[in-house]
Amino acid sequence: MTTPPGTSPLRRRSLFKAAGLGTAGAAGLPLAAACGDVSGGEGNVQELDQALDILPEYREWPLPAQPDLVGEPPHHPSGYLTYPDPVPQAVPDPPGNSGTYQVYVPNWGPTMSKDDPYFLTMRDAMGGTKIDFVQNTADTYADAAVQWIKAEEFGDAIFLQTWMTGADANFNETVINRFANLTGHLSGDIAERWPLLAGRGDDAWAASVWSSDPDKPEETAGIYAVPWTLKGGPGNAVFARVDLLVDAGLAMPTTVEELLEVARAWTDDGAGRWAIAGTDWMSPAWFGLTAGNGWRWDGSGMVHNFELPEYKDYVRFHRTLTDEKLRHPGVGTAGFDHRAAHRAGEFVFDQDGWNRWPELTAEVRTSGEDPDFALAPLGALNFEGREPVYFGAHGVDGYLFLSKNLSEDAIAEILDVCNFVAAPYGTKEYEMVTYGFEGEHFEYDADGKPVFTEAGVVSKQDSFAYTAMSGVTQVFLEGPADVVEARFAFDEAVQPYLDEDLFAGLRLTAPESGNTASSVFGEKVNDIIYGRAELSEFDAAVEAWQADADEARAFYEQAYKQLHGE
Repeated sequence: MTTPPGTSPLRRRSLFKAAGLGTAGAAGLPLAAACGDVSGGEGNVQELDQALDILPEYREWPLPAQPDLVGEPPHHPSGYLTYPDPVPQAVPDPPGNSGTYQVYVPNWGPTMSKDDPYFLTMRDAMGGTKIDFVQNTADTYADAAVQWIKAEEFGDAIFLQTWMTGADANFNETVINRFANLTGHLSGDIAERWPLLAGRGDDAWAASVWSSDPDKPEETAGIYAVPWTLKGGPGNAVFARVDLLVDAGLAMPTTVEELLEVARAWTDDGAGRWAIAGTDWMSPAWFGLTAGNGWRWDGSGMVHNFELPEYKDYVRFHRTLTDEKLRHPGVGTAGFDHRAAHRAGEFVFDQDGWNRWPELTAEVRTSGEDPDFALAPLGALNFEGREPVYFGAHGVDGYLFLSKNLSEDAIAEILDVCNFVAAPYGTKEYEMVTYGFEGEHFEYDADGKPVFTEAGVVSKQDSFAYTAMSGVTQVFLEGPADVVEARFAFDEAVQPYLDEDLFAGLRLTAPESGNTASSVFGEKVNDIIYGRAELSEFDAAVEAWQADADEARAFYEQAYKQLHGE
């Protein structure tokens, strides 16, 4: 299964895993902050409490310019149609620092040379702190990080996306034992030194709290990480090459049935033309399935996606893509570049994080290669007339954890860098972190907006470094004006169909037995989907999963009742 991106200012940073969609399915990934632990078999549940007095005092950071399109963040982000001018500097007087720190990050893009002038310029802009980023292959990062952290060989800090924490079955314990407690620095009024971190808000900071003693959660709660992007709204999308559909006289599908009709009309396997690439972690919504851990409350108990007839419909749909050769054969193979193949018109539909839309559109327009190129997201599709659902983005996308071996002064210096990186769209800091150097990595387009140059695409875009140090004070829609307007309208239209996070306000660490059972089941499902096993084997696989799911079912039922008072 491909790893899905989430909403974020950059495509690379959005690769969070939507557990339960496509393969493994029931991994209990951490969702929120600790404050009120209870036992749940081998797992545990930790309650979120945004009223904790240890959180930073929120101070709204004034935006450089009011957005042109005003939404209701986080589920309906605001957007800029024009680039704010002039672009102010959020940290006009950076502190004078001189430390050097090593930070481990995953990387989905090019690896910039450590002596690249970009890093020297960033060092000067931030006040003298040198960050040596250890960029690691993203595909194996989650599992490798478990070993680095256990051995305390992750430098001075390490970035983990939220889904990555599920690779460590004892992650809550790991946080307390391996990472620095930042409460002494971040509790209370921090606006004088770190005004941008103070502007992150309670939702983000509460998600970075863990408790060291389950029996005394409030007394032992601490801030153990700098939160990354706070998600909201539609989580990801399946993007269509609208220009290809128009050329072929085909309409944008609004149901699964229509999607299959379009796919069959477009695909020509012999001519090297396929309709579909990735759909595995977006398509469960089309069948009315549940996101996240896959569990739902039916009024009397917990039921999992795997047990529903809708899940078998989902599996049949993907098997149809295989049997009728409607899916690009490169999907799932090493090195397959979805983005480049989509740009080249090798397929019509593909799932990705939201940044494919503005970034790929800007790239094609800058190159001048295809004036008709146009992308648009599929809406809330449904199957057999069922109620449409669209998976939303919830919680914090990741965390920067600092080593417990750092001195207090070193922690404060790294937080200076985090404060710099927290500057939002429309500031010089954001421009430097995101786009690099004008003239080398980006140019301003005819509308005055920064757009990556060809050199920037291959050297800076998707190179994960400073972007890992903190989320921003507020996430905005950005990119070509027509794309921003279309995305804003799409977000508004899809609001009634967004799913709800059944366990919002809890961090769940599920029993390992449930995770293992779901992984085994997911492998069987993939075998069926890709033609290595028959659909007739599905029911037996569900029964085998159910035999090992009792502990997980009880765990999620207890968590649900704790949260909802059933």
